[in-house]
Amino acid sequence: MSSSFRRISRRTVLRGAGVALALPWLEAMGPLTRLGRAAEHSLGEGTKLEGPPVRVAFLYMANGVNPHSWTPQGEGTDWQPSPILKPLVERGLKDDVLVLSNLWNAATRSGDGHYVKEAAWLCGTTITRTTGVDLCSGGTSVDQVIARRLGHLTPLPSLELGCEPTSTGVDQVVGYTRVYGAHLSWATPTTPLAKEINPKLAFDRLFRRHNAERSTTPEEDRSLLDLALEDARALKRRLGRADQVKVEEYLESVRAVEARIAHEASERAARYRDDPAARADIESLGGRVDLYAMDPGRLRERTADHTEHVRLMMDIIALAFQTDTTRVATFMFGNAVSNKNFSFLEGVSGGHHENSHHENQADKLAHYERIAAWHVEQYAYLLDKLRSISEGEGTLLDHAMIQFGSALRDGNTHNPHNLPIVVGGRAGGRLTTGRHLIYPKDTPLANLYVAMLDRAGAPVEHFADSQGPLANLEV
Repeated sequence: MSSSFRRISRRTVLRGAGVALALPWLEAMGPLTRLGRAAEHSLGEGTKLEGPPVRVAFLYMANGVNPHSWTPQGEGTDWQPSPILKPLVERGLKDDVLVLSNLWNAATRSGDGHYVKEAAWLCGTTITRTTGVDLCSGGTSVDQVIARRLGHLTPLPSLELGCEPTSTGVDQVVGYTRVYGAHLSWATPTTPLAKEINPKLAFDRLFRRHNAERSTTPEEDRSLLDLALEDARALKRRLGRADQVKVEEYLESVRAVEARIAHEASERAARYRDDPAARADIESLGGRVDLYAMDPGRLRERTADHTEHVRLMMDIIALAFQTDTTRVATFMFGNAVSNKNFSFLEGVSGGHHENSHHENQADKLAHYERIAAWHVEQYAYLLDKLRSISEGEGTLLDHAMIQFGSALRDGNTHNPHNLPIVVGGRAGGRLTTGRHLIYPKDTPLANLYVAMLDRAGAPVEHFADSQGPLANLEV
């Protein structure tokens, strides 16, 4: 960095009316550290710290996978992708992931087919059977263990996102409240954390500092980059050329996401206005309704609608990690027992849950496989996005652990053995990716969580039914 440019604080944000736009790491901020901006004031002169912080995300897919088309052929570095995992290779991500076989959550083997397994995917515990408000997951989820340990270092302790509104009522078939199926994150055994499903509200949570309970003013509703433009111009005058380019690229990516959110919301509103039943629902509520929280089965979505919704959420996770706004996130593609209609995919008809109960019928198995492959495509999109963002001497993906998977193996049998699990990213050099690792049958999934907690900077000796950290993750 040229001596003619001054060092700036890693806590620097671009401000405007109701806006606090966090920045990615810049050379002018000095060395990257694992502590982050919120702890910068506590660092003494000459303090030497490790490299970029490790970010962690857990992406959850409901209903399991076609068990015949998930597992790769081969082991170690000599593996070939299965049909479901092929999108990872098509994006050139084979060397950036670990495919893990034979992990499971032993505590979820009893109970119903879905809720017991899916609500405890990140807890490794047995949930309490209830039809009412006395929810109990049996433990704290792994993401919240990280948030509890490191959340004070970032503006947001954690970020919980999804696509489907929280389910209500009781699933009369199994006698569990549906609320269980809409939550991955548990701050305590009795405190589930609600997910945000509206991309605009999730985006605003990162960058707009107004009170979510009050309406924004017309001034605050302007593009956040327009609001922060004067501050951005002033900042760039203080930066070297390389940092100026990096800030411009970052601001353009923020602007692109903001524009896509506005377009997607406008398209959704137009479609609901054209749907008589949905319009009646909105009118009955006096027009005050979150269109993302409407019954997802109400509207016939176009091909790209659900994909764009998911990818906006992926971009928001990437922005949150890039700016160190949070270091841990969860994302639910769908709730437990989600019957999201995937007829927008070529060659697919019917809902997700419906096709997961394939009864070994060839057509349903084919649909089930394609639906899972679509989920992997979106996971690959996020990994590719993180890989495109430079940070220090590597990329944001190099400094991340992004887990994708499900709490079921086969939705037809509700089999919790040999769960479909992939982890992307190198955790700052502490994961050796590009491999398919086959563990002894029924190795605790909690072993993986112990290993991830250590790499995230929140080490524990024990988590759920762990027997120690998962072996062979680095060579």
